[in-house]
Amino acid sequence: MALKISAVIIAQNEEKKIGDCLESVKWVDEVIVIDNESTDKTAAIATKFGAKVVNFRGGTYSTRKNKGAEEAKGEWLLYIDADERVTPELRKEIEDRVLKNPTETVIYAIPRRNIILGRELHHGGWWPDYVKHLIKKDSFNGWKGDLHEEPIFDGELGHLKGALLHIKHDNLSEMVEKTNDWSNIEARLMYEANHPPMNIFRFVSAMFREFWLRMIKQMAFMDGVEGTIYAIYQVYSRFISYAKLWEMQLKDQN
Repeated sequence: MALKISAVIIAQNEEKKIGDCLESVKWVDEVIVIDNESTDKTAAIATKFGAKVVNFRGGTYSTRKNKGAEEAKGEWLLYIDADERVTPELRKEIEDRVLKNPTETVIYAIPRRNIILGRELHHGGWWPDYVKHLIKKDSFNGWKGDLHEEPIFDGELGHLKGALLHIKHDNLSEMVEKTNDWSNIEARLMYEANHPPMNIFRFVSAMFREFWLRMIKQMAFMDGVEGTIYAIYQVYSRFISYAKLWEMQLKDQN
């Protein structure tokens, strides 16, 4: 009998969070974990839960996700990160609406409830925060993009109401560490796209736009101290990406 749904988890050194993620997808037919050279107990925990662990060296987020699709045997692919959990409401909706009542829809966007610094954020652009994580495999043509990757597909897009729970950032140290990694990729992509040379005006303009978006337009302050901290942090994160771009451009001049 063909498998109905495979969960695909991309992970690297996620021993603290992957257990709860795996617990939330125990109901699917198959779990594939693409382990990107973890040095902790990530692979061992996944194996204990009965997941198929595939060791994958290097690559981008897109290539890792594409590897997961290659390994999965389900008719539907449910992509989920180690810091995400499938809520009971989302499980029920997938089982009742998607698996039991096939339609022309081949991919579903799922809202995420983002928990940042211990608080669920509803403003600042963090709700509903849709992600295209449920895909019918025979209509899927792969993931594209090094950062903020997007699935390529043939067919209709639908939206689910049940949410993923996303334990995004527990503390500021974790936020800074991830920003350092992501900003390297973001700066390189801007550099390769021949972004105009950075100057004082472009730095100030970029910071102002980010602040206006998060704090004023999306009203991040409505989520209290946590929302305000994270909104200002987004301004900082944007600055770091542009500063690294400036650094790359400066090397060309020397």
